Amino acid sequence: MAGSATPYYRGQQIGLPPSGPGSLAPTGRRIAAFVIDLVAAGLVASPFVERRDLPGLAAHLPGQWSLIPLALDYLIGLLLFGRTFGMYLTGLRVVRVDARLPVGPVRALVRTALLVALLPALVADQDFRGLHDRLTATAVIVH
Repeated sequence: MAGSATPYYRGQQIGLPPSGPGSLAPTGRRIAAFVIDLVAAGLVASPFVERRDLPGLAAHLPGQWSLIPLALDYLIGLLLFGRTFGMYLTGLRVVRVDARLPVGPVRALVRTALLVALLPALVADQDFRGLHDRLTATAVIVH
């Protein structure tokens, strides 16, 4: 039938289904997973930080020190489980889009470094995949 093109959906270009398990994760769930990971990293880092120039609980705000547990969560989580703590709680997973193989240490390291830099994660394509996903041929999917 002429003119009956299938409408475009997120993930179509990389061969993912339009919805359900294996589809690209919705932006809200990705943000929720990232916020959970940030809070968890801050909670892990805060007992090790003490700033004498701030009063009370503010003296234990981890600031940039929380990047260390955040990076470890991403790197170790991707290598061992294909997801971070926040992704586990929100039902997401990171997969390679170029092959049916685990993410692997080099991709996990590059993806983590780009994510910790934050700016590449904010540069998104029409599927809302960040630069860190595009450069490492990965995608966050619904598990």
